[in-house]
Amino acid sequence: MSLLSGRISIFLSAALLGLAAFLGETDTRSVLAQSSGRDETPFYPAQPPPPEVDPLRIQRQTPQQREYRVSALLRDVLGKLWVGSWQGLARIDPNTGRILTRVNLPDVFIGALAEDKVGRIWVGTYQGLQRVDPRTNEITAQNFFMPSNRVLSLLIDKRGYLWVGGDRGLSLISPDRGLLMTTLRNLPGVSANALSLDTEGQLWVGTLDGLVRVDTASAYPIGRITDLPGTTVQALALDSKGSLWVGTPSNLIELDPLTGKIVRTVAELAERNITTLHFDQLGSLWVGTDAGVFRYNPYTGTLAGQVSGLPAAKVLSLSPDTGNKLWVGTREGLAWVNLDTGAAITHRAFSRATPQY
Repeated sequence: MSLLSGRISIFLSAALLGLAAFLGETDTRSVLAQSSGRDETPFYPAQPPPPEVDPLRIQRQTPQQREYRVSALLRDVLGKLWVGSWQGLARIDPNTGRILTRVNLPDVFIGALAEDKVGRIWVGTYQGLQRVDPRTNEITAQNFFMPSNRVLSLLIDKRGYLWVGGDRGLSLISPDRGLLMTTLRNLPGVSANALSLDTEGQLWVGTLDGLVRVDTASAYPIGRITDLPGTTVQALALDSKGSLWVGTPSNLIELDPLTGKIVRTVAELAERNITTLHFDQLGSLWVGTDAGVFRYNPYTGTLAGQVSGLPAAKVLSLSPDTGNKLWVGTREGLAWVNLDTGAAITHRAFSRATPQY
């Protein structure tokens, strides 16, 4: 009987220790995720990936399978161009096209790029977020506990904080400390496909189900628009007048962000799948679609031209006014556009052709 009692005592002690460890681990995760003592994260059923984002490919690629898509472009404060592709991160001289450096990242599937107020480069990949020091090209922060590691969009707000949009909500990062400040997991529309600020400094988020306005101070949703033509928002851009331009799978829309009312829907681009939007210094709107790049004049309401000769019709990223060129990232590589002729020239170091740079 004493031997049996001893075994039961050992078993109960182990069970209690395991329960305590489980409770301690759960509480720690709650603090990390929500900066509070409670885990209020709602449960979402499995969702399809956001439009225009292919499923993550984990397996190693052969040269024949290699992806040449250029999904993110960023002009930094020094005027250099950062190229985020599915081959990794590189910085080039946009005047000559020469590659200045390549950064060795743990994951090469890049979805978004941003530069903080002191010039550090933030790289959103399909396996997390990294901070890169452009002076040394070293990774100085990574492994953030976010709602999802699949990063789709990045934005620095007026305070200098970094907003990270993923396929399961939003995260707010302190760039200087490299720390996660808070998360918004119950984002209406679930997926933060695109981000933009309005004239009041509030955050607009393009989701699978319209737009959500988020207060940047509290990280709390303060408005929502769900009746947009095309429903899913894939691209956002703010013009000099304060209008928010919205790209969906079937429309280009001008929106008044202060009233939430649609100002106009661009008939010339009806039924076009809008993938990315950027204004240049002259106020023209460059519109990337799955059938090329268009230049739209918002003052006259007309299309000013279309780019020809791109490596692929599907456009994923744009960087106007960079080295006196428009740079275009496509599904099959990178190109720069001669603005006098409207013709594109492929950068062969980021395409299937033999590199010449």
